Amino acid sequence: MREVRVIEIRVSTGDAAPLVVLAEVGGAGRLLPIWMSHGGASAIFTAAEEPDPDRPNIHDLAWRLAEAATAPVQSVRITAYDDGQYYAELVCGEQRIPSRPSDAIALALRLGCPIECADTVLEEVGVLPGDGVGAAEPEEAEEEVERFREFLDSVTPEDFTGEENQP
Repeated sequence: MREVRVIEIRVSTGDAAPLVVLAEVGGAGRLLPIWMSHGGASAIFTAAEEPDPDRPNIHDLAWRLAEAATAPVQSVRITAYDDGQYYAELVCGEQRIPSRPSDAIALALRLGCPIECADTVLEEVGVLPGDGVGAAEPEEAEEEVERFREFLDSVTPEDFTGEENQP
């Protein structure tokens, strides 16, 4: 076995598959190109950056879970909402491990443990049934889903940032 290190992560905006290049440490200096999915390349790219302690990626979360293995995940909590971002944590005995909500929820579903949400989050962004968000009748629900799909087909990232589309 030889030690290798990541020397390049190449992600194209075209149809080309992302490429990660590993280089042999010591030895002959061989390179190992590995083509992969965009998700895989993204995970490697973010793992090469300094982790965000409040919103760790899945590999950072797995590392923290391994460290906390003395206590199983008892529940996950959606703890905060700030500037369009949700925050979560895993409860492992006395330890609280920060997590992205998507990862926490996926773990809770896989583990069959409870998902909890802070009252302050529910008060700030929660919606009551009948507030015009959901539909009471099945036909109305189907129409609402269709309108949402049409919205998704037409929306761009700029619609959320307030920036104009640049040619």
